[in-house]
Amino acid sequence: DQVEDPTVRRALYRALLASAARSDGDAADAAGGTMKIVRAENAGFCMGVSLALQKLDTALDEAAAVEGPQGRIRAVGPIIHNPQVLAHYEAKGVLCVRDAAELRPGDRVIIRAHGIPRQVEERVRAGGALVVDATCPKVKKAQLAIARATRQGATLLLFGEADHPEVRGLVSYAHGPAYVFGSPEELAGLRLDPGRAHVLASQTTQDRKTFSGLEAALRARFPGLTVLSTICDATRERQEEARSIASSVDVMVIVGGRQSGNTRRLADVAALSGIETFHVESADELDAKRFTQKTRAGLTAGASTPKSLIDAAENWLASL
Repeated sequence: DQVEDPTVRRALYRALLASAARSDGDAADAAGGTMKIVRAENAGFCMGVSLALQKLDTALDEAAAVEGPQGRIRAVGPIIHNPQVLAHYEAKGVLCVRDAAELRPGDRVIIRAHGIPRQVEERVRAGGALVVDATCPKVKKAQLAIARATRQGATLLLFGEADHPEVRGLVSYAHGPAYVFGSPEELAGLRLDPGRAHVLASQTTQDRKTFSGLEAALRARFPGLTVLSTICDATRERQEEARSIASSVDVMVIVGGRQSGNTRRLADVAALSGIETFHVESADELDAKRFTQKTRAGLTAGASTPKSLIDAAENWLASL
């Protein structure tokens, strides 16, 4: 607790985690092979998801006091990427729309945690809806940073998944040309004008280490490159913890929606450690036959995964 440097604290934590996992694993082996579970401390709802669902719950309470069509609640796309959470709110009458034309004046409209394209939000507001902006504060900060940095027409280079809703929203805030790429190879294939100013940014859930490599490569081509720090610290911490746990176990379980970018990234990080990794939406998808030769299991979850699903996965592993 007396170590102030956050980098040193993280290094100490990783070392203690690995040591504890090895000691506990040895004890489990001596006890007869009972599965030892190393559960990530930072797993499940992040701040942005928690805030978004709090806003949705408040909107539901307010709508319950209104009779008739004025009490409708709609979301422009899924508020978060978790099927169980979406089913829970759909049962309460929260339905998703794909187009602003499906909305009525007076609807309470939730802007999803990932954000939506600027032009779509403008149409929603112009249609007379009561807008509840549940955009993650980190995503909103990235949107506004991109708008400021490209105000004079600079080209945006965005590291992310082109078909992800957050990325579509981020790109909409660019005032100049915009390119989305998902790998160093895709970036190398872009035909960029050396005479233009360029701005590098990232989807908030991307890997910081990869992003740093992309930044170095681009600075060699464009010395005047502007780089925006848009990767969420919570994402980085979760990925570092997953990487640390994966180094001390022989199988990893990642719980979260398959549409969730940050959950897929956790699975990628774990798999890169060279161990078998299972990305599941619930414990029901796990197969005991795949764990017969395993003695230590790591467990983490995406930022939109409810605690109940993580607990269920831990209980399943503990039953082996």
